[in-house]
Amino acid sequence: MVKALVIISSEDEKALVGFMWATNALKYKWVEDVEVILFGPIERNIAEGDRKFLQWIEKLRELGKLPLSCKRIAEDGGFAVKLEKYTRVEYVGKIIADYLEKGYVPMTF
Repeated sequence: MVKALVIISSEDEKALVGFMWATNALKYKWVEDVEVILFGPIERNIAEGDRKFLQWIEKLRELGKLPLSCKRIAEDGGFAVKLEKYTRVEYVGKIIADYLEKGYVPMTF
């Protein structure tokens, strides 16, 4: 069965599509596993508490998944501490490479 790596970067409705797909893929077991990485502009929205996105992070948490955010982007933007309230914050470059090596199929939104 397929494993999906959902990378959400957009800060608009495209991000909502990514969250929605990841949540439903977990809920309905469309794939073996789903990992979600926030990597780009979306991180600031999450750190600032944007409810349209936070509701999806809560749904992922309920399904046992906590998204991972890029620490470098959060540090550069000055919102790493705020972001830690909602996601795991780590340097993601190597983590993404590791998921790809494990056969996860990348999906970007």
